Amino acid sequence: MTRGRENLIARTYRVHGRVQGVGFRYFVKQNADALGLRGFVRNEDDGGVLVYAIGDPLSIVRLADAVRTGPQHSEVRTVEVKEAAIQKMNSFHIEH
Repeated sequence: MTRGRENLIARTYRVHGRVQGVGFRYFVKQNADALGLRGFVRNEDDGGVLVYAIGDPLSIVRLADAVRTGPQHSEVRTVEVKEAAIQKMNSFHIEH
């Protein structure tokens, strides 16, 4: 099976709870890199975190599981998941 563009999907995750100041963005990047995903993660002004990820469906599901768990010292209360358009990105990065 090829991993061509036709097998890619994109999702956004809006994560709320105690997710800023606890290493959440670095945790997401580490997981995304391990899964071979592209996209970004950033803190939002409302205290939440936004994750945008592109990859194969199984890797996207695995990232979603990690996002719902979060790193030690975080407390994920809600995760809003939405389908997203695939943007042209070469890697996964933390936006500041």
